[in-house]
Amino acid sequence: MKVRYLLTALLLAPLTLAASAAVAQDKIRVAVPMRGNWENAAPDLGERVGIFKKHGIELEKVYTQGTGETMQVVISNSVDVGLGIGASSVMSAFAKGAPVRVIGSSTTGTNDLFWYVRSDSPIKSLADAGPDTTASYSTQGSSSHTYLLAALKEAGGKAKPTATGSQVATLTQVMSGQIAIGFAVPPIGFQQLEDGKTRIIGRASDVASTRDQSVRLMVANANKLKEKPELFARFVKAFAESVDWMYSDDPKVYEYYQDLSKTPPKFTKKLREEFYFKAMLDPYHVSGIEPMMHDAVAYKFLPAPLTADQLKELIQVPKR
Repeated sequence: MKVRYLLTALLLAPLTLAASAAVAQDKIRVAVPMRGNWENAAPDLGERVGIFKKHGIELEKVYTQGTGETMQVVISNSVDVGLGIGASSVMSAFAKGAPVRVIGSSTTGTNDLFWYVRSDSPIKSLADAGPDTTASYSTQGSSSHTYLLAALKEAGGKAKPTATGSQVATLTQVMSGQIAIGFAVPPIGFQQLEDGKTRIIGRASDVASTRDQSVRLMVANANKLKEKPELFARFVKAFAESVDWMYSDDPKVYEYYQDLSKTPPKFTKKLREEFYFKAMLDPYHVSGIEPMMHDAVAYKFLPAPLTADQLKELIQVPKR
């Protein structure tokens, strides 16, 4: 009888260990803006290939329309981490006492962000945009807002900045004639560009000073970060490993991304080679905070520059 119990215990041990490992997975709730955007695809793709699980993390994802909505769910503690939040919006919220902390970069540089018009538009560049021309951005304080203002200033354009929400909604408004100039980041708008229905008239990277700025940031709820800093460090590490895999030669990158975003492999190849360079998505590389802060003050997103102590408190990127 004792031998039978011993054998049963030995047979059940692996199952017990497996169950314990499953329970040991730490859950992180993450807000992912613009579902299907390459910049924010690491949680989805990394989860599919098992990278987050390897680091003991189970993701609970909430999809949002952009900076404003993402910031709200982080501040309200509805999620633990928010991706792709415009730097101006982050600094403004922090200055007002919001419980947000920067744990990484979502995008460094502005090679991805572009403005476009319908192919029958007389507008050839942002310089042609007069005061009656509507030019879109997503929400107040977003990177598309900040860099639209900067790009218009650089080009001498006089367009009327107009909030239009998501990129998909913006595309609909441009094609229906409600908005003259739309904004997008890949892969949104690629099909219309290929079909000749739209054309690009400007890119944020035309403003040279923006090319090494972490224009969108990865933000954590400050209270949760204080409770479990090691968990958030693991999240950033898993995110970085997911980005590495996204730029590998594994054919599943194209397969999984197409399933997530409905983007054909030819467009995925184009966005990796022409719009999103791998270094742009390195979460550990946060740069250009000082000039972005001064731009935020100039564009009235921030009443005054943050002090050195405030910046130290705000930016808590874990070590690589």
